[in-house]
Amino acid sequence: MIAVQLNRADFEYDIHSLVKAFFPSEEVSVGTAAKETKEEISFHIVTDYLEDAIDIRFLPGKKTAGKQTLRQVIEVDFSNRKETKNRLKRAYYQMLCEYTGRTLPWGSLTGIRPVRIPLTFLEEGKDEAFIRRYMKETYLASEEKISLSIDVAKRELALLRGIDYEKGYSLYIGIPFCPGTCLYCSFPSYPVKAWEARVEDYLSALEKEMDFAAAYFRDRRLNAVYIGGGTPTTLSAGQLRRLTGKIRASFDLSHCLEFTVEAGRPDSITKDRLLALREAGVTRISINPQTMNEATLKIIGRHHTPAQTQESFWLARELGFDNINMDLIVGLPNETLSDVEATMQKIAALHPDNLTVHSLALKRAARLSMFREEYQDLTFENTDETIALTADYAKRMGMEPYYLYRQKNMAGNFENVGYAKPGKAGIYNVLIMEEKQDIVALGAGAITKFVFERGKKARRVENVKDLASYLNRTDEMIQKKIRVMEEISWH
Repeated sequence: MIAVQLNRADFEYDIHSLVKAFFPSEEVSVGTAAKETKEEISFHIVTDYLEDAIDIRFLPGKKTAGKQTLRQVIEVDFSNRKETKNRLKRAYYQMLCEYTGRTLPWGSLTGIRPVRIPLTFLEEGKDEAFIRRYMKETYLASEEKISLSIDVAKRELALLRGIDYEKGYSLYIGIPFCPGTCLYCSFPSYPVKAWEARVEDYLSALEKEMDFAAAYFRDRRLNAVYIGGGTPTTLSAGQLRRLTGKIRASFDLSHCLEFTVEAGRPDSITKDRLLALREAGVTRISINPQTMNEATLKIIGRHHTPAQTQESFWLARELGFDNINMDLIVGLPNETLSDVEATMQKIAALHPDNLTVHSLALKRAARLSMFREEYQDLTFENTDETIALTADYAKRMGMEPYYLYRQKNMAGNFENVGYAKPGKAGIYNVLIMEEKQDIVALGAGAITKFVFERGKKARRVENVKDLASYLNRTDEMIQKKIRVMEEISWH
């Protein structure tokens, strides 16, 4: 365990995120009092906030008795909170680099939306040289990641030019059912077989939320519809027709630029379900293998084969889907660089239109984290070479990066990147990341975002995750949204 002790509570989240980035497998405790623990302390970090300075000391513990004590005192102006935070994180980053002998690709930048920095500067008219200098000096980010974030920001800017921020909105509908729960998954999901008798009730609750959204947003332009999960294709063809039919009957789709459904796991994809989506006018689907390595699929709890992924993909192509995304995860248990390359070769042979490459992020609610002792023999590998390999294959497939985000506890402290062929970028993905317009989210665990003050502020309104609670409290979820809309003078 790494113990970080502060003389007063301030910047705890930023410190925790940065230390955890260097030590993803260690417990990190940040607070004003020493935490009682049976774990052996790897080392202590003592941080004292003084009148106009911050004193940081790295003190070896029993595990690191031979390590040198490190100390840095930085001058700060606490009235400028943003600059103080950046100076604190830079100092921590430099000391962690010295202590570990490693650097991080994003430097001291721990936020989940690094592209927002160059995007904001581009919107303000700043040139690329200014952005590069700012990201290098402020966050000590690598040249490679700075270039990537600027490239993505430029494509996002071009994509967003056709979006109406003030009068536009997007619609998210969550289907929390899955064939089973993957080892790394922390999303609200329920085995569809166990909940089969309540699926129709769930659709009825969604329809009630849809009636609310259609009424309150009737004067807005619906730019994108996204049905995610879970696995939406755990619904039967008839249930998919009921859901999409309600969407088409309730909302004006004449301004809708994209209608996406996460078809998701190949073992849930059938011809009748795909036909139901085609009939509904769905323009974009995802078929998500995560890996094309059969041994890994068994480890992570996926009950399909690489052959099923290929069959599902070609079936969708035969039925006329011309914008297919595929999701992959790098850093999966026991996978090596050669395993990832084998996956990329099989994906390249399919020629998808989009490719989203995720770096494994171990969330607290995932089985892999909750029952870590059961999986202690698994190895996890994600390196610069792995990330470069996936980027190279995406480029060979004629794709360019168009959106990017990060998560806490990512393998290798890298990022998730969406690649797309020209004209095939996922609009909703950019909108949800950059918070440029309202996202109305319906269903168990769905999170609505109301954007106001010309995009400077956003309010989240979360639906309950528990499925039974959602079914019993649908009216309450609607009223929560209405109350927030009234509080921010939404119109």
